Amino acid sequence: MPRLKQSHAAAGLTAAAALLTSGCAVLHSSSADARGPGASYEQAYADHEPLHVVGYPSTGSLLVAQELVWDIADGKTAELRKLATSDSSDAVAKRTAEDWIKGFGAGARGKVTGDFYDDGSERQVVVLYFHGTHQVKEFTVRLDGDAGKEDWRVLMKSTDFKDATQAPSWAPKEPGGTGSTMKNNN
Repeated sequence: MPRLKQSHAAAGLTAAAALLTSGCAVLHSSSADARGPGASYEQAYADHEPLHVVGYPSTGSLLVAQELVWDIADGKTAELRKLATSDSSDAVAKRTAEDWIKGFGAGARGKVTGDFYDDGSERQVVVLYFHGTHQVKEFTVRLDGDAGKEDWRVLMKSTDFKDATQAPSWAPKEPGGTGSTMKNNN
């Protein structure tokens, strides 16, 4: 009988060791993958200051605005272009992405507040406040594709650097200054 108990215990220890080893391998490979080209949202979140939020974002508008800021901060033109709405041509989206990175890259690497205006069910205006550089920029995010099936995207149609980086004249100096509503602001 003692021999039977030993073999069960040995089998249990072997199984536990195999499970632990395979679990460590999975964790190692997923964390290595997260640092590469297909980095996960969780890894990106850990690598950046999160977007500070004022107003009324939807889950989708918040996610795309956060990715927008991180891609600008990291200088990822190709990733930023992927966030463009389907009615933005590749050339225009690329130019807009390059201008946003050039114009807002330094600010996006610091504290950024997103003021989400009005209802974010299908389309939303987001004003980003780049605190370190004292820049302000209005972005339009919206559901894209057939009945929004392609998820939330960013309108990217500015081919002129000045236009791409211009602050909105109607936005308040501080986030939340209008109660995150655009009524009578245009």
